[in-house]
Amino acid sequence: MAAGRTVDPTARFGGGPGPERRELLEAPVHWPDPAGLGARLSTLKGIGPVLEQNALEVGVSTVFDLLWRLPADYGEPPVRRTLDSLPEDEPAAVEVEVVDRRRVRPGRRAVVEAKVRDRGASMRAVWFNRPWVFDRIGPGDRLLLEGRLSGESFVVATHREAGAPEPSGPRPRYGSAGEVSPGRWASWSGEALQRAGLAPDPLPACTRTRLGLPGASAALVEAHRPRSSEAAWQARSRLAFEELFLHQVMILARGARERQAAGAALRLRGDPGLEAEWLEGLPFELTPGQEEVIGIFSEELGSDRPMRRLLMGEVGSGKTVLAAFAALRAYGSGAQAALMAPTEVLAEQHHATLTGLLGPAGIEPLLLTGSTGDPERELLFERLAEGEPTVVVGTHALLGERVEFARLGVAVVDEEHRFGVRQRTGLDGHDSGSPAVHRLHLSATPIPRTLALTAWGDLDLSELRDLPGGRRPVKTTLLDEGGREEAFDAVRREVAAGRQAFVVCPLVEESEAVQARAAEVEARRLAEGELAGLEVGLLHGRMTQQDKAGAMDRFLRGEVDVLVATTVIEVGIDVPNATVIVIEGAESFGLAQLHQLRGRVGRGDRPGRCYLVAGRPGGRAMERLSRLAGESDGFRVAELDLELRGEGELAGTRQHGLPRFRAASLPSDRELLFAARTELERLLGSGERIDGPLLGPSLTEALARFGPEGVTV
Repeated sequence: MAAGRTVDPTARFGGGPGPERRELLEAPVHWPDPAGLGARLSTLKGIGPVLEQNALEVGVSTVFDLLWRLPADYGEPPVRRTLDSLPEDEPAAVEVEVVDRRRVRPGRRAVVEAKVRDRGASMRAVWFNRPWVFDRIGPGDRLLLEGRLSGESFVVATHREAGAPEPSGPRPRYGSAGEVSPGRWASWSGEALQRAGLAPDPLPACTRTRLGLPGASAALVEAHRPRSSEAAWQARSRLAFEELFLHQVMILARGARERQAAGAALRLRGDPGLEAEWLEGLPFELTPGQEEVIGIFSEELGSDRPMRRLLMGEVGSGKTVLAAFAALRAYGSGAQAALMAPTEVLAEQHHATLTGLLGPAGIEPLLLTGSTGDPERELLFERLAEGEPTVVVGTHALLGERVEFARLGVAVVDEEHRFGVRQRTGLDGHDSGSPAVHRLHLSATPIPRTLALTAWGDLDLSELRDLPGGRRPVKTTLLDEGGREEAFDAVRREVAAGRQAFVVCPLVEESEAVQARAAEVEARRLAEGELAGLEVGLLHGRMTQQDKAGAMDRFLRGEVDVLVATTVIEVGIDVPNATVIVIEGAESFGLAQLHQLRGRVGRGDRPGRCYLVAGRPGGRAMERLSRLAGESDGFRVAELDLELRGEGELAGTRQHGLPRFRAASLPSDRELLFAARTELERLLGSGERIDGPLLGPSLTEALARFGPEGVTV
């Protein structure tokens, strides 16, 4: 890349920007590249077309990419030995004289073999996949070989002339990738480091000075050729901070641009008298956390800056009450409110709850799902199109072509991680010139702050951690298969006392149909076995909506003692009389999901009990489940889940396009992430703009470094 050339910074990721990316890239970026870091690998010594293609297949296409492919770990220099004292298959260094050498096999997988000797013995040394070695060594050369004894041969990892300056500090170890060996990565990185000295630094100088961070070039050199283990750790931490800082710049730039594109929102000032009367009439006291969030909503909904907020709440923390307040504010302002849920069961639950909450204020929420009849559907379409102040609850049916909101003020998306990106923002769609929509996202699954900042960092975050008065943590007991009798004895006792129970079937990955069949079989087995004589119901995702509604209605009315279900009950199911839940095959669920499931009980005036039955109780599985049994804080459970499973495995995170960082590793680098976010917020709080002179270079590099896979637009 020539110095000063105008480039598309997404070009190094291939394919150029898609339509969404072009919205971010209003003009090409003028990106000086004096070091040629954007140059192809073939500009480096010893990398031809075949090797360049091999590297490209594992995501390394430029000198910059190569510099950021850091060592996997570091080791100490191997012990110096003689040929007659080499232990089998242990790292060692030997100083030898070359007697002769030959090519054993030519081509890409070449083998070069040499007879070598020292004062005590002679041996065969072997170099794999390095044909150039044949031309660089010869009889009489004295070499220092590093490698290990394998059988009767010394397999060489690296070599240099005897007496040459010996590298100091830990030895970098590069992982293999594709067709490229660790030795080649090590050799190539040495070539690339010659250009690192001119690498631009995307971090603001004031940030580097305040936090005592070395420059990018120095950190790259130290990461590849460290002077000490401490220096290597510090270099990697500095590079990880840079990645996380740039990603946060990108996230906040995305949010700022989205708000700018949306335009001004309706100022929802509401009806103060109606709101005061509604709050006074609630049959329970709001928690301090709920009161705080209502204050935030009042301020943000009353502004023409569109609200973009993610509300995360502990199980049973009262998020729906806050959604009801947002809907009431819209209604009292003469506007419309919509709440979208991912399933019909959850939508119907929300509709029933909001009807109870908003009914005293004279508001009758509407319901729109795939099962809504044609007459009701037509009337609903008409009322929305005419701009009548309305609260409507529904599934993705709210995104249908015939749904036209004339004056949508607030859109609430529940369990938002279960929707696709376009579905989550679909309620924002409006005619050009119409006001922007205030958007509230709800998550009943507490999201670790680590994950929230990397996937949802463009939203303002609120957390509900305190539970309403009277709610107690669910007591959780871990059992192996032999303890199932204890769990079902507890179910029978609770039913005898006039209460109800859930039984959740093991998670089956194959398909929803397979899970449904498993639930049907389990319901029949329990009704004829452990729960004989009790009324056993069934609920799974393959049932028709009418059958689902009927099953839930019978359970709510107390006609069913035990409801056997799949994870369709994970969120939104509120049955105050249910006090015990048995989760079979508990080892197949994530901790956060188990926490959600156990939150289905103990929602009334009686304490809840949860029995985790492990069908395949391996040591690691039981340790993981025992940690859940001893932890009642959903936010801490979510952090444990992230630590144990990794961000890519948590439900819903893949569709957010989380980046694969090169130096940073989450959640272990969470403190660096928090520090990066804090520093960026400090800069923005002091009046800097995300695209201004100070942060502009950071935004430019963020655009270059994180392609569509790294940032969802």
